[in-house]
Amino acid sequence: MSDVGEKASPAEETEREAAPAQPMAASGRFRVDIRLASLLGVLVVLCAVGYFLKPDSFLSESNVSSMLRLAAAIGVVSVGMTFVIIAAGIDLSVGSMVALASVWMTTYATQEMGMFVMVLCALAVGLGAGLVNGVLIAYGRVVPFIATLAMYASARGLAERLSNRETQTVSVTSYNEFFRGDILGIPVLIWMLAVVFAIGWVVLNRTTFGRRTFAIGGNAEAARLAGINVKLHTALVYGIAGLCCGIAAIMVVARTTSGSSTNGMFYELDAIAAVVIGGTLLSGGRGTLIGTLIGVLIFTVVNSIFTQNNLQTDVQNIAKGVIIIVAVLLQYGTTRNRKT
Repeated sequence: MSDVGEKASPAEETEREAAPAQPMAASGRFRVDIRLASLLGVLVVLCAVGYFLKPDSFLSESNVSSMLRLAAAIGVVSVGMTFVIIAAGIDLSVGSMVALASVWMTTYATQEMGMFVMVLCALAVGLGAGLVNGVLIAYGRVVPFIATLAMYASARGLAERLSNRETQTVSVTSYNEFFRGDILGIPVLIWMLAVVFAIGWVVLNRTTFGRRTFAIGGNAEAARLAGINVKLHTALVYGIAGLCCGIAAIMVVARTTSGSSTNGMFYELDAIAAVVIGGTLLSGGRGTLIGTLIGVLIFTVVNSIFTQNNLQTDVQNIAKGVIIIVAVLLQYGTTRNRKT
C-alpha cells in the first residue's frame, strides 16, 4: 500500500497549525526579518544616544560588561516568562521567587554544605514554587493572575521570614570565585544567560514541547481535543519559569554576594516588558525568544542611559510603563491588520 495519502494525527495537525510560522515565501521571511530588524534598529539608536550623551563612558569596556551582567539575570527570567506568555499565561511572581531562592540558598545551614548544595537549593526552590503556580492554575483552575499574585505575596513574605529581613552574605569562597569569574575572558553570568537562552530556543522551536506550547496558547480547547494534555503541559510551563527564577537567583547572589528578600524587585515588570517588546503576544500563541533577548537589551541600555545621566528611578519606571503601553498598542494594531 502506498502511504501517499496517509494523514497526520489530529494532535500533530494542531501543533503544526499553532507552531511559529515558518513561511516558505520570500515575503513571509521578509516580514519576520523586518520585525526583528526594527527591534535591532531601536537598540542601535539607543546605544547611539547613550554614546552621544556620555561618549567617554557609555561604550567603555567596563560599562558594557556591567550592562551585560545586569541583563543576565533578568534575561534568564524573561526566557521563562516567554514560555508562560506564549502559552497564554502570566506570572507576576517571578521577582518574589528569585528573592525566595536567593534567601534559601544563602542561609547559614545551606552555605555550610558548600557551593553545590547552594546551587541545587536555588534550583529546587525556584522549580518548586513554579510548579505550585502551575498546579494551582492547571488543576485548581485558579486564574493565572490570581495564582501568581498570591505567590508574589507569599514567596516574598517567606523570604522575609527566613532572612529575618536581613541581608545574608555569601561566605563560600568557591561560589564567589566561580560565579564572579570569567571563562575565556567572558563573565560566567553571561555564559549562563547564553546557555539558558540556547536551550530555551531549541526547546521552543525544535521540540514537540515547544509546538504544544504554541498550540495551547493559540487555542487551548482545540489542543485538548487534539489529544494534548493541556493541564500537565501548563504546569510544566510554569515549572520552567520557576526553574529560570532559580537560575536567576544564583546569578543575583553571585553579583551581589548576598541573599536578600529585596532581590528580584520589579523583575516581573522588567520580564513582561522585555517579552512584550520582543513581539510575544500577550494573548498567547505567538512569540520569539530572539525578540525577548533584544527586548532585555533595550531595557538594559535605557536603564544605563538614565543612570549615567543621573535620572531618578521613578522616571525610569514611567518610561518603562510608556514603552510597554506603546508595544501593546502596536501588537493590537498589527494583529488587526493581519486579520483584515
